[in-house]
Amino acid sequence: MIRTLRAFFLRCLLREKILLLVFVLIAVLLWLSSFSARAGRFWAQQRATTSSLHQQNQLLAQHDAIEAAAQKAAALLDPTKTRNGNRLVAEVQQLANDAGLHNFQSNGAPTTKTSGQVSIHTLDFQISRITAADWPALNNFYLALSARSPYIGIVKFALNSNGVQHTLALTVSSVEIAH
Repeated sequence: MIRTLRAFFLRCLLREKILLLVFVLIAVLLWLSSFSARAGRFWAQQRATTSSLHQQNQLLAQHDAIEAAAQKAAALLDPTKTRNGNRLVAEVQQLANDAGLHNFQSNGAPTTKTSGQVSIHTLDFQISRITAADWPALNNFYLALSARSPYIGIVKFALNSNGVQHTLALTVSSVEIAH
């Protein structure tokens, strides 16, 4: 097959030979371009994986210190002040009422993640149709939530505006320690 291609190439006119070489060169350049893009992605993934493994090794090496710090922090929490999912919903709604906010709702039941004796309850909470007159009430609500730290914490705070009225989307979480 190589002999046949060579014989065909040698029989061609000079301009045909040049044109064939240009086509082959373009094909090789396209292949190299594709190969270099794939190689770049491979090396980027390799660096990211190496970095991730390095961070994981550091965390594993510090496992005892992290575990001791977690135990120490959990010992500082009063189990009677921790909140389960239902108490979280009730308390956040009560704080919103006490602050004078209206048009609020919790988006479904809180989600719970449990790890050993500690459970983390997360609740999505939304207050809609907030106007400039509601800013003091909103500030009071925020301060009341912040005062409940570390038993209730604000995970996400997003204030969206459509001009005059605003919507506050909060994600709050509470910690519960099993007695």
